[in-house]
Amino acid sequence: MRIPGYVKYLGKRVLVLGLTLIIATYITIVIANFGGYIDKILKEQIEFEVSQQLARNPAFRALPEPVKEKYRKELIEQRIKAMGLDKPFIQRSFIYLVQALTLDLGRAMHLRSAAGSSKVRDIILERLPWSVLLFTLGTILEAILGIYLGLHMARRALSFFDRAMTIFAIITYVIPPWFFGMIFILLFSFYLRIFPPGGLVSRPHEDPWSFTADLLYHLALPLFTWVFAFFGYWAYITRNLVVGIFQEDYVTAARAKGLPENLVMRRYVLRPAAPPIVTMVAIALASSWTGAIVTETVFSWPGLGSLYWEAIWSMDAPVIIGLTVMYAYLFVITIFILDILYAFLDPRVRVGGVR
Repeated sequence: MRIPGYVKYLGKRVLVLGLTLIIATYITIVIANFGGYIDKILKEQIEFEVSQQLARNPAFRALPEPVKEKYRKELIEQRIKAMGLDKPFIQRSFIYLVQALTLDLGRAMHLRSAAGSSKVRDIILERLPWSVLLFTLGTILEAILGIYLGLHMARRALSFFDRAMTIFAIITYVIPPWFFGMIFILLFSFYLRIFPPGGLVSRPHEDPWSFTADLLYHLALPLFTWVFAFFGYWAYITRNLVVGIFQEDYVTAARAKGLPENLVMRRYVLRPAAPPIVTMVAIALASSWTGAIVTETVFSWPGLGSLYWEAIWSMDAPVIIGLTVMYAYLFVITIFILDILYAFLDPRVRVGGVR
C-alpha cells in the first residue's frame, strides 16, 4: 500500500518537531541542574514532606528522640531511592526528562497557587487564562487592525498616510510596551481617573456578572496599551510584503488584462502574502501565551509573565522549568499547524508531492 506524499511529509515534520521538543527540554533540565541544583531541591522536598507526615503521626511523636531521627532518615532514604535520586546524573536526567515531557512537573519550592497548591501544574494553569485573555486577545486585535491599515498603506504607497504610519510604526516598535503602560497609567489612571492602574479586579465578587464587568474594566488599559504598542508594526510589515508582491510580473499581467483592482488584490496579492503573515500571527499567538514579564509587572496582571518573574526572583527552578516546557509544547504545536496551513494558503507551496 502506497503512503500518500503529504502523510510522509507530516510524519517527518512530527518526527523533527518531536525531537526538537525533546532536545530543548533536555538541555533546559541539564542547564537548570548545574551543580546538582534540581537534585538538592527534590531532596529538600522529600525531607520536608516526610517531616510533615511524621509530625502528624501520634505514634511517631511518642518515640524516643534518637529512634525518631533514625526512622526519619531511613524513610527519607527510601523515598530518595524510590525517585531514583541515588542514581548517576545521566540516569536521573532522563527521569527528569520523562517527567517534564509528561507534564509531571512536581512541586514548587516557594510559590503557591491562589488555592494554596504547591503543584507546578496547578500554579501554571491558574495563571495561563489571564495571559491568554490579555495578550492573546491583544495580539489578535493588533494583527487585525495592523493588517487592515497595512493594506491601505500599500495601496497608497508614499502618500502622507503611508509616511505617517511608517513613522508611527518605527517609533512604537523601538519603545517597549511597558513604557507606554507607565505613560498611560499616569494619564488615564492618575490624571483623568478613567481606568484603574492595575490588578485583576477591585474586590472579591460573588456575582459572575459583576466579576466579569470588573475584570473587563481592569483589562481595558493594559489591552489598549498592548494593541497601541504593536499594531503599527503589523501595518508596516504587511505594507512591505504587499508592496513587494505588487512588483511581481503576474500582478502586472493581471492588471494588464483589465481585471478589477479588488480581484487582483484578493487573488494575486493577498494569497501569496498570506503565508508569511499567518506565520507571524501564529508565532505571535504562541508567544502571547507566555505573557510579558515587565508589562504584567507594571499592570500587576497575574499572568505567566509575572509568574516567570516571581519564579526567577525566588529561584524556584521547578516553576521555571515547567513554564519553559509548556512554552516549548505550544511553540512546537504552532509550527506543526503552520506546516499544514501553508499548503492551503500559497499556491506555490506543494506538500509532499500533493498537487
